[in-house]
Amino acid sequence: MAQRSGSADLPLHGGRVPPWLGQRMTRLGALITEAIVHHYGRDEFLRRMAHPFWFQSFGAVMGMDWHSSGITTSVIGSLKRGLAPLSRELGIHVCGGRGQHSRKTPEELAAISNRVGIDGGALAGTSRLVAKVDSAAVQDGFDLYLHGFIVTDDGKWVVVQQGMNGDRRQARRYHWLSEGLEGFLDSPHAAIEGRGQGEIINLADHRAHASRSVQLDLLASLGPDRIVSEVIALEGRGPVERAQPMLPHLVMPAHHDVRESDVNMKRLHGTLAAAADRGPADFEQLLLVPGVGARTVKALAMVAEVVHGAPCRFSDPARFSLAHGGKDRHPFPVPLQVYDETIRVMKSAVGKGRLGREEELQALKRLDDQARQLERYATGPDLKEIVAGEFRASPALGGRSVFGWETSSGPEGAGGGNGGRRRSSSSRP
Repeated sequence: MAQRSGSADLPLHGGRVPPWLGQRMTRLGALITEAIVHHYGRDEFLRRMAHPFWFQSFGAVMGMDWHSSGITTSVIGSLKRGLAPLSRELGIHVCGGRGQHSRKTPEELAAISNRVGIDGGALAGTSRLVAKVDSAAVQDGFDLYLHGFIVTDDGKWVVVQQGMNGDRRQARRYHWLSEGLEGFLDSPHAAIEGRGQGEIINLADHRAHASRSVQLDLLASLGPDRIVSEVIALEGRGPVERAQPMLPHLVMPAHHDVRESDVNMKRLHGTLAAAADRGPADFEQLLLVPGVGARTVKALAMVAEVVHGAPCRFSDPARFSLAHGGKDRHPFPVPLQVYDETIRVMKSAVGKGRLGREEELQALKRLDDQARQLERYATGPDLKEIVAGEFRASPALGGRSVFGWETSSGPEGAGGGNGGRRRSSSSRP
């Protein structure tokens, strides 16, 4: 039986991902997916996508806002674009999306079924039922606006969908996983994310079986009008006893800046120490990718953890935003030179891995292994110093945000102010 794995608060953010970042997210997201499938298989990729902590970290390492609801839309969109050319090779297909794209899910599933021979009709029914459970059976005040359906050639799937509560400026993400699923009305969620908003009516919980049966009996015996009058008569009674157990809760705070309280500093120091220690041996002598510098090795260490890390290591998604920054200049502008070098290294490693040459992929895994060993005793600067250093280096690393290119640095830049910003019509990608 699939079980919930936790919940989280997601501030509701608007805006769009700029093309210069969206294109890179598409490439890096596909490469990370390929690496996971290569090492651990398609089923493990689906499990990762159904894990709310990993999902948030995945979006953060790609340069998206580390804490906001926008990660859901951008990750699903990036994977849909990036995995489409690889669908025959990997056997993974991404359907749906936000708004009108979500309504195209059944026809997309039908097209996939015609190509690979799975039951598209049944999958389309599953897609509709999952959406109904989260919009009607789970009445939590959030209106669904995004539905992503990821299916493999053998018919296994994961669903990631999200609802919003505009009045509270909050979003809630729901994760479903087909593995171990025995039905849709007995606690089927892999996870539900979102801020607690009081009592939730969850008719999909296994403990609501008696309630579902009684409701059908009442509908047959009383009719809808009589039921409404009975509900009105019952209003005003005190709250009922909570039916939901407490779940692990990932809190995505309202503040946009990354603070030291948001990051597991032991893990971060371990990553930085591993990058400094393993980088020269593995990435200058073995990978031989032109232009790979020390800063790129730090980013690669975090990408390697997203590929290889256990679920318990993603309790602080903010840490992964220190790989490639964020489009809104938090924790620092996206260093495009570093991002592009990361993509080149991953492309080389994955490409050679397809041909059976594992050296580069194994070098990335060793980098992750080293970080875990070093974090037990590694020390380093505090987060403010690390972020300030990134701001100082930003102009030289092609720092860019939705506000423009970085052209200067200073204390106000590191604090998230307006220093160093400028709008630009430059044609650089």
